[in-house]
Amino acid sequence: MSNWTEYELSDVVNLKSGTTVKKELERDSGDVAYIKVSGMNLEGNEVKITTANTFLNHADININHVLPVGSTIFPKRGGAIATNKKRITGIPLCIDLNTMGVIPKPELVLPLYIYYYFQIFDLLSISSGTTIPQINNYSFNGLKIFVPPIPEQKRIVAILDQAFADIDKARANAEQNLKNARELFESYLQQVFSQRGEGWVEEKMSDVCEGKITDGTHQTPKYFENGYVFLSSRNVTSGVIDWVNIKYIDEAQHVEMQKRLSPRRGDILLAKNGTTGVAAIVDRDEIFDIYVSLALLRPSEKIIPRYLLHFVNSRVAKKQFNKRLKGIGVPNLHLKEIRDVVVVYPEDKDAQKNIVRKIDELLARRNQLESIYSQKLVAIDELKKSILQKAFSGELTKNDNKGAAA
Repeated sequence: MSNWTEYELSDVVNLKSGTTVKKELERDSGDVAYIKVSGMNLEGNEVKITTANTFLNHADININHVLPVGSTIFPKRGGAIATNKKRITGIPLCIDLNTMGVIPKPELVLPLYIYYYFQIFDLLSISSGTTIPQINNYSFNGLKIFVPPIPEQKRIVAILDQAFADIDKARANAEQNLKNARELFESYLQQVFSQRGEGWVEEKMSDVCEGKITDGTHQTPKYFENGYVFLSSRNVTSGVIDWVNIKYIDEAQHVEMQKRLSPRRGDILLAKNGTTGVAAIVDRDEIFDIYVSLALLRPSEKIIPRYLLHFVNSRVAKKQFNKRLKGIGVPNLHLKEIRDVVVVYPEDKDAQKNIVRKIDELLARRNQLESIYSQKLVAIDELKKSILQKAFSGELTKNDNKGAAA
């Protein structure tokens, strides 16, 4: 790195926050693309911004607000910061107030060199503010950047372009394989629970469950550091009960809640508020209570608990749940709607057991594949970070430099 120069970031780029534009100035077509944070997600804009769905006219804006081609942009305010998205502009454009632009000084740095440099940053880690995170120009104060001569920057960019193209292809393959594993399992469930053969019956959920289908306490409890386990819908969103990230209530609240409902092993907990239509089975002898966001289904003698669990988590059931969703904003399933869902099952218990066995085997295989491909995705992300670290520490072109010196 003998020919690399250390700069303050502000010495090699200009940081520019977006601007507020009056709504009446926004156009479906115009001279200048206008990109908001949501515009970074448009198809084709995943790396380089080349399109927009909102435009402005030059006559209506200050020319200084236009970012040139080759600027790096990212969210600078609110929850969007956590997405950690960065894009490089392929067209001149304006950005809104929730977005920031980084304009390279062309005599010192290449646009793609800066774009790749910003891939190192976790935006949330450099933000400030507790309620609403924000990134400002001073967030980068004191930040150093090592800059090689332009020819070496070009070599680094070329290597990163190829490496990232290969990495993105590997990621796409892993994601597709992960999707295929999930689709295969869902397809099998669809096939099983769409049957209407001999010995199969259709009954309402209320008719295959013991007692009245109800939900947990409607009162927001007071939580304690320890005590009785208290579960809500967030504890079942993965399809199995999360017994780790739990809350606790004291004995007085527990006693009152048990008067309403006393869950037990083999019961099925169904998320009915927020993330709806996902169920998990109580798989241990645990004394606990539940919140209103969970409905409790207790299978009767007619139906095996794991059969009902798999049915509830199938697309056949989800389609019925989705038709019954109520409320604006946060969706929820009313108990009456849950009770009216039609359950399809074979009356023969051995047939139910056989179906459960096959589904459990396929589920175990799906979970195994999910674990494998999820680990691959983590490894791919780590490889990306490693390559970037090497690129900006001079290691990526070290051998090239030795060859040039010889």
